[in-house]
Amino acid sequence: MSNAKILVVDDEPSIVNLVSSYLKADGYDVFTAADGPSGLKAARAYKPDLVVLDIMLPGMDGLEALNRLRLESQVYVILLTARTEEVDKIVGLSVGADDYVTKPFSPRELAARVKAALRRIQSGQAGRTEPSVLSFRRVRIDGGARLVAVDQRPVELTAIEFDLLTALAENRGRVLSREQLLEKVWGYDYFGDTRVVDVHLGHVRQKLGDERLIATVRGVGYRFEDEPL
Repeated sequence: MSNAKILVVDDEPSIVNLVSSYLKADGYDVFTAADGPSGLKAARAYKPDLVVLDIMLPGMDGLEALNRLRLESQVYVILLTARTEEVDKIVGLSVGADDYVTKPFSPRELAARVKAALRRIQSGQAGRTEPSVLSFRRVRIDGGARLVAVDQRPVELTAIEFDLLTALAENRGRVLSREQLLEKVWGYDYFGDTRVVDVHLGHVRQKLGDERLIATVRGVGYRFEDEPL
C-alpha cells in the first residue's frame, strides 16, 4: 500500500513536519490537521487508510475525536501519547485505538509501525482463497464476512478484536502468549507494548458476554475455550 492515505493529527508543527516527511518518503499520501474538529473533518473528507492521532489537541482532545470517529469508521488509528499519560493509553485503546506510540518517539519507529499496520490491513483485505467459518458450540466466526455471533447473537468487533479472536479460535485449546498474538495480529516486526493485547482482549470478552470463552493462563497468555461442533 505504497499509495495509502495517512492522516496525521497533531498541533505541534515540528512533529507534523517530521512525521509527514518520513511517511511521504515511503510513498504515502499524507494529510494533516492541527486540532480535533479539523481532524474529524479531514477523516470524513479524505477517507484515510490510517490515522496518526495525538491525544493532547486543542478544540477537542484526541480521545473525544477518536470516540466520535469510531461511530462512523473502523480506520486503523495509532495514538500518540506522552510518557506520563499511562491512563490515557489504556483509555485510548478502550475507546478504539488500534495501537499507540509514546512521545518522545523515533519517526523511523512510527513509520515502521505504520508500514506494518498497512501490510496487515492489506493482507486482511486480500483474504483467503477459501474464506473460513469457525463454528463452535456457542461462537461462530465467519472469516469471509468478518462476522461473529455468540449464541446466534451478532457481536460487533473492531478489526483488531476480530483478528485476535480468530487467532485464538484457530488455535483452540492451545495457549497463545502475548508475543505470539502480537505477531499474528500486529505483525512480526511489531515492537510496541504487549499490554495492547490485554486491553483489546478485555474488550473482546466484554462484547462476547462471557469471560469464560477466553481463559487467561497466568504468566503465559490466553486460550480459547469454546467446544467445537
